[in-house]
Amino acid sequence: MHPLSGCEIRGLRALRRQSLDARYVFLTSRGAPFTRNGFTKLLAKAAAKAGLHDVYPHLLRHACGFKLVNQGFDTLSLAAYLGHRQIANTKRYCRMDSGRFDGLWRD
Repeated sequence: MHPLSGCEIRGLRALRRQSLDARYVFLTSRGAPFTRNGFTKLLAKAAAKAGLHDVYPHLLRHACGFKLVNQGFDTLSLAAYLGHRQIANTKRYCRMDSGRFDGLWRD
């Protein structure tokens, strides 16, 4: 689960109002519901256009974990947020940016 901010909720409601007759918020260019497979293909096309290869949706989860750990979230909180039962599964997300330690020790 991901908590939504007020800004995100308002944005989703605005999207919903744009197509009142649609049952879903996220639609394809043809008006069909966006599927997991469709999102994977969209992400791969966007990545290729940006010059990136081997990009798949699960990388977004890794990016989220990496960002949160570098913001200072502890491993146990991160494991709970990501839904991991084993802390060992969370360790792969916990590679920290070395820049996080800049200025830690001063002469």
